[in-house]
Amino acid sequence: MDLITSLHSFLRVSETGSFSAVAAERGVTQPAISRQVSALEEYLGARLVQRSTQAVTLTDEGRNLLAPARDLVEAAEGLRNLADQWLRKPVGLVRLAVPAPLGVHVAGHISTLLAQYEELSIELIMRDRPGNLVEEGFDLEVRLGEIEDASLICRRVGSTTRHIVASPEYIDRNLPILHPLDLALHHCIVHPRYGREDVWHFTDLCDAGERGAAEHAVTVRGRFSADNPAAIQTAVLKGHGVACLSHLVVQEDIEAGRLRRLLPQFEFRRQPLYITYAPGRRLAYRTRAVIDFLVRVFQSDPLMKLGSPPGSPPANHVC
Repeated sequence: MDLITSLHSFLRVSETGSFSAVAAERGVTQPAISRQVSALEEYLGARLVQRSTQAVTLTDEGRNLLAPARDLVEAAEGLRNLADQWLRKPVGLVRLAVPAPLGVHVAGHISTLLAQYEELSIELIMRDRPGNLVEEGFDLEVRLGEIEDASLICRRVGSTTRHIVASPEYIDRNLPILHPLDLALHHCIVHPRYGREDVWHFTDLCDAGERGAAEHAVTVRGRFSADNPAAIQTAVLKGHGVACLSHLVVQEDIEAGRLRRLLPQFEFRRQPLYITYAPGRRLAYRTRAVIDFLVRVFQSDPLMKLGSPPGSPPANHVC
């Protein structure tokens, strides 16, 4: 039995004096309303109304129930209105898991979101390996690569772009790297996250024929690996080898001359970028506000923008 619905029907019957009138209001049959009131009587163990062919009147127990019934129904309505407010206004905490480079990027824009919604709070967890959203209590998780968990709702919002980089010191003291196959002769710093990270896949941007651009897969190796991009960035800046890192991590180092981008005519395989969340009947407005924010942040970057064409060599590069 739905207690609140039964109480509400009982109150309307007491006000109208008719099961049929309440049934017409609700768009249901008269027996349906009668069953709701009967179920309430059985629940309370007391007769609440006197039924006759002319009218419906309340018993003493029914009259005594009116005030507390109204209080309960009004309280339930208040809860429903409050829940509706939560759904329509970003209020409360959103727990968000994001891969490290993207997490730093998001943190750089988060003040805009928090300034827009003063009652919204964000807990940002940065991790490169996805977990269980429901068990860990996350509202959202940004994931790279294809999603294997069919139980999640996934929204694609862009793609990743990674650059092959090394320090000027490393480049000067080692063999030149002119083709992806040359990487097999170098110390490469591997970032173990998704499957075979020691196999790097490239597309030749200067060799696009009728059958598409040429693809190259290279098995790389080295004496150092790390599961954190900041550690890899530090190692490559110190000249320990060649790394493959998100443009978000290395762009400033490239512009400042601390790192050099290698193989610009070859695009490293891009990974799809998804926002994932557990299925539910209604998505809280605070969660939807964060999703919209993430989409804006990712789509504002040309190298992550959804639907952006494959990369191209720098303007000063001759194919």
